Amino acid sequence: MPRPFELVDVFGAEALVGNPLAVIHYAGGLTAEEMLRITRWLNFSETTFLTDPTSPEADYAVRIFTPAHELPFAGHPTLGSCHAWLRAGGVPRSAGQVIQECGAGLITIRRDSKRLAFAAPPLIRSGPAARADLEEVASVLGVGPDEIVEARWIDNGPGWIGVLLESADAVLALAPAKQHSRRIDIGVVGPHAPGGPCAFELRALFTDQHGGLREDPVTGSLNASVAQWLFEIGRARGAYVAAQGTKIGCSGRIYLEEDAAGQIWVGGDTRTLFSGSSAD
Repeated sequence: MPRPFELVDVFGAEALVGNPLAVIHYAGGLTAEEMLRITRWLNFSETTFLTDPTSPEADYAVRIFTPAHELPFAGHPTLGSCHAWLRAGGVPRSAGQVIQECGAGLITIRRDSKRLAFAAPPLIRSGPAARADLEEVASVLGVGPDEIVEARWIDNGPGWIGVLLESADAVLALAPAKQHSRRIDIGVVGPHAPGGPCAFELRALFTDQHGGLREDPVTGSLNASVAQWLFEIGRARGAYVAAQGTKIGCSGRIYLEEDAAGQIWVGGDTRTLFSGSSAD
């Protein structure tokens, strides 16, 4: 059965500099193993598969895969999948918002004239990192533990441990390890000097199915949980723009906002660059 697909650039400041996502439409009938095989063949950081929702509140359902495993939630796949669903003619139940069903539950996506933004989901693991975790992360990043301003769990699905460094320059200067013996997901953040176009610089590092340490171009889930952290400790207020992907030749721009109710919104531009259909 032919299945339409789209290749979507998510969070890019312009085309071809964001995080690419493959979105497979009408994925009902595919097994989890088949979805994983497709994802590994495409070799993007994530591929998503759109299916009919089981919740009466949801507009569509999505399954999110990395080449290593399935994720309950991820940020750029959320915005890219919503973009593809709308572009394919999806009509949300409520004007101005879309409800996505995924492994983490129901995710609200705000839709305005500029861009899509998802409501940051609650953390499933939080709190300060233990000494052993801190030492492991410092070793992977190639820094001394004393260079880390703060480290804590900011896991909203992928498994992030967040690391705050003194500056954006310190984040960009990192030369992390190439391999790691077990699964790890590290998000690093540091502030830019005041007055610039971006308030913070981020890098996202994770192990692949072979134990290699990879860097993600732009990561919505990480930016969501980092924003929750930064707003909580007072290092960010109201709204800010974050940069990610700089070190690997990308120009990700992520728009973070805390509304009057304390909800964090994570927005970014989405562009379909290629589309087509599977052969059978």
